[in-house]
Amino acid sequence: MNTIDTTWVLVSAALVLFMTPGLAIFYGGLVRSKNVLAIMMNNYITIGAVSVLWAVVAASLAFGHDAGYGLIGNLSLAGLGGMAHGLPGFAHSGASPLAIVTFQMMFAIITAALITGGTADRIKFTAFVVFICLWLILVYAPLAHWVFSPEGWLARRGVLDFAGGTVVEINSGFSTLAIVLVLGRRRGWPREGMAPHSVPLSLLGVGILWFGWFGFNAGSALGMNGVTVYAFVNTQLAAAAALLSWVCFERVRASYPTTLGAASGAVAGMVAITPCAGFVTPMAAILIGVVAGVLCAMAARIKFKIGYDDSLDVLAVHGVGGLVGMVLLGLFATRTVNPGGANGLFTGGGLHLFGVEILAAVVAVAFSFTVTWLLAKVIDMTIGLRVSPEDEFAGLDLTQHAESAYSLGS
Repeated sequence: MNTIDTTWVLVSAALVLFMTPGLAIFYGGLVRSKNVLAIMMNNYITIGAVSVLWAVVAASLAFGHDAGYGLIGNLSLAGLGGMAHGLPGFAHSGASPLAIVTFQMMFAIITAALITGGTADRIKFTAFVVFICLWLILVYAPLAHWVFSPEGWLARRGVLDFAGGTVVEINSGFSTLAIVLVLGRRRGWPREGMAPHSVPLSLLGVGILWFGWFGFNAGSALGMNGVTVYAFVNTQLAAAAALLSWVCFERVRASYPTTLGAASGAVAGMVAITPCAGFVTPMAAILIGVVAGVLCAMAARIKFKIGYDDSLDVLAVHGVGGLVGMVLLGLFATRTVNPGGANGLFTGGGLHLFGVEILAAVVAVAFSFTVTWLLAKVIDMTIGLRVSPEDEFAGLDLTQHAESAYSLGS
């Protein structure tokens, strides 16, 4: 075990965990005041439920040995045991196997928490807990094995995904689309105004996300090396470029830039650079950020035309941003940044990498959407996904948790 590499992975794991409270604050500011605690609680219960399930079984399904088909790991790592001989396929890493699995635990937490943005204001708390537990086992763990485990079938085909363009971003975006289609629209949407109750709170949350994302991306190098530096720098540049391009898009389309647009743009840039962070040059990262800012801003407007109620634009920012990152990675990846990677279409690598990146993106969309929709449908038909109209009107803070975020009187 290399102590420096292990230390960096553990520090990065802490940074990634910090992103989930940041996400809770970001989402909490975006909902109406009667639902702020409910969405924060959904984020915090995700930390608890996913952590325990990951340790007991999900980590083994994601990173354990499989039968040779690359589809799912066995139970050799169940209970976080069986790592004395190392993590399957990670012999090249100097970091402790347990540190790597713990780092990946935080990825699973934030991915599940992202779905709360789409289901805001109307999902039943108990149904959400059941959904997240089953979703971790049935959707997240298999996809993580395919891409993140060196034994996974997509990884063996040469797919590059540095920190989760498929497993985290596309997965969360299209899983959110699936569950909101089962849930249905918020009552009154889009006729009634449902403005954020605290934009400053959301901006603080994005600041925490931005800070934690350095651990998310740079930590995925699994050690202290040159690729770590590239991932760190590329994360900052893509976020900054996407912030600017989203704001410029708003200025052209709506005549005024917004603070939420700036915040959403920064997140879109970090989403898009997530699969690319350790494989592209800084100038490519800026271009990726610019493209992501514009396309994600455009995608955020589509829901009003199509009519699906993704409350906080998880699909537009994370689903579309993840697709942008995977496609552009196939164009701009270069071995000059990461000798362990591959060259993209524009850097002399031909069509191979571009093709497998498209394959991984399509597989992630189809798998996450289909299985999540089926899971949500089963839960809805059994215990019910949605609160009653009366509870939705009164607000989830009171009806689901008997609390109020703001007590301004007796």
